[in-house]
Amino acid sequence: MSLSNDTLDTLAQRLDEAALTCTDTPSLADDVDLSVEDAYKVQQRLINRKIRRGEEPVGVKLGFTSRAKMIQMGVSDVIVGRLTDVMRYTDAANVNLSSFIHPKVEPEVAFRLGVSIDLDSPLTCIESYVEAVAPAMEIIDSRYRAFQFTYADVVADNTSAAAFVLGAWKPYQDLANRAVRLETPRYSATGSTAAILGDPTRALHALLTMCRRYRIRLLAGDVVLAGAATEALPFTEGVTQCDVAGLGRVTVRGVK
Repeated sequence: MSLSNDTLDTLAQRLDEAALTCTDTPSLADDVDLSVEDAYKVQQRLINRKIRRGEEPVGVKLGFTSRAKMIQMGVSDVIVGRLTDVMRYTDAANVNLSSFIHPKVEPEVAFRLGVSIDLDSPLTCIESYVEAVAPAMEIIDSRYRAFQFTYADVVADNTSAAAFVLGAWKPYQDLANRAVRLETPRYSATGSTAAILGDPTRALHALLTMCRRYRIRLLAGDVVLAGAATEALPFTEGVTQCDVAGLGRVTVRGVK
């Protein structure tokens, strides 16, 4: 049975206040039996709260695009979160660490849609709607204590979305099996865009399926973060950079 509207509103408020106050919260599953369908309803309410504060939607992000992560969580679907303008940073920007609870950073590739997508159309070739690609990084910050959460928990928490930084846009191109390197002041990780469902283009197809299921709009100009190409690393003070072979570099500086 679906949770009541009052309960969904209360859960969204709890997650929103956790983010605003940089205070972690226990898993929602400790208190309610949260289905994935209800989790997306909580996520929408969470985004509605941001919009009422003046934030503007600017795109979507994908999570669990790694086969290993899917197996770990016992799921077969990616998850989708929303991006707002307050989360967006330009290349080489300073990002205040005090805005987060326990941030981590992931290397990504970003797509930019050139045309709005009709979710009820028979469209199958979503990549034909992409006008540009860029190297990117996402800063994730689960609002849950000690990063302990269920699959539904993370969906409700807007897939841990906190911030993202974009490099220079380039014309759409094949991004299959590009080498990726993430370097932070203390750690580094290497990988490949093949970690994103085997090819980031597949992430676009998975996105379309999920957006149709949960009625998440895809509009012209939207940014799509395709998913992590390596493990997430702690986001700390100093310069972090991501290099994607043939696509370029993007940097961000954590500041206190």
